[in-house]
Amino acid sequence: MGQTFTGLLKAVRARTGQGGAARPAPTAALRLCGDYLAGLAAGGPLSDAPRTRLVAAIGGLTTACGTEGDDLFDALLRTGQRALEAGGEAETRLALDIAVEAAELRPRSKGAWRLRGSALDALGRRDEAVQAYERHLTLQQDQRAAAGIVRRIATLKDLRSCLDEAAGLLPGEDGTRLRTLHNAPAGQARTEFAEAVRRRTAEAGGMTDPEARRLAALYAAHRRLLDRDRLADPLLGGAEPLGVTALRRLVAGRSVCLVAGAPRIADEERVPDSGLRRLIDSYDLVVRCDSVPSAAPRTDLHALTLRGGTPWTGPAWDRRAGTRLVFGDSLPHWRRSLRARLVAGAQDHIGDASLRHPLDDPALLGEDGRWPRAGTAFTVLRLLDFLDAADRLDLIGFGLPGQLQPRERAWVAARATHQDETEMRTALR
Repeated sequence: MGQTFTGLLKAVRARTGQGGAARPAPTAALRLCGDYLAGLAAGGPLSDAPRTRLVAAIGGLTTACGTEGDDLFDALLRTGQRALEAGGEAETRLALDIAVEAAELRPRSKGAWRLRGSALDALGRRDEAVQAYERHLTLQQDQRAAAGIVRRIATLKDLRSCLDEAAGLLPGEDGTRLRTLHNAPAGQARTEFAEAVRRRTAEAGGMTDPEARRLAALYAAHRRLLDRDRLADPLLGGAEPLGVTALRRLVAGRSVCLVAGAPRIADEERVPDSGLRRLIDSYDLVVRCDSVPSAAPRTDLHALTLRGGTPWTGPAWDRRAGTRLVFGDSLPHWRRSLRARLVAGAQDHIGDASLRHPLDDPALLGEDGRWPRAGTAFTVLRLLDFLDAADRLDLIGFGLPGQLQPRERAWVAARATHQDETEMRTALR
């Protein structure tokens, strides 16, 4: 890894005129990336995945500096995003510096302003973050894509309102200090707000004092908003949680097909009267996984797996599905992702926490074996097979290359009761 850093560091410095002729590039960002790499190299071997992805993005940015136009700018934004995902203070400051230069290079780039707002937000500079987010919204024409930013701005403003009202309930310096916490790191804000509540409650002789009770309620609201954004519709359009028993009732006695996301399947489904489309429509329950093709006419159950260090930052799950199952760990990340990415009205049922990692739960499957890196399709297939409630359980398109891992493919082959290559169908019962 040390040799990799050395080579990449030389390449970065060559692009900034420190080791060779400079090419057209965002030189300030490259210089900052070089400084960051130098710090990493001095820190010893690199083992965590987010920083590894950031180093790879810096390498991609260096390569893109030999090009012009969108490729270079996209590489710049990608590097900033990877820095933000890495999560450390040094990485977050690098993300902000990259966002500032990106916005200077292209003042009307909505991506640059969103990155800038996110970096400021992560650093606790919330008032500045709101300004950057609002600039992003003036450039963003897609209302659905803007929904998350609108919600985040509302959350930041609610945080400010909590502190302002609480400050009005505290005398002198305590009230003044409380207002400044809006632009402080989250940990500091939590600690100092809690101490202010304790002092005021002690002075009032307990919670019998109405102002002390109100102050405690404001602290609770502030603490909750620091951990997760507000929800426009906390009940998600009336969607109901679904556990193991309810899932079994959902599939009991029905014909179920799990459809692969292969491009060939998507192409055939675009044809309204194709044989494959008619076959899929004949099932009572159609299951799809992860990114559902835009041409998919029907999804009764959508299963997906959370990936990456910050899975709650992914796109909203706004495609209509009767039931949505979300697999992933850890529990806090799973909960935060559901709050951030579920869309009211896009599903009738949501898998609860008992279904978030079925293949790693011996209490559910009752097996000693583990499938730690199983794909989403195999996870939902194994779960449905274990429930043993469907009248018919078929796979469509999973005989195509790349749809299952070798171990998963062997499991399916050992249990298949029928295979039809013409229909690309494999029957398990």
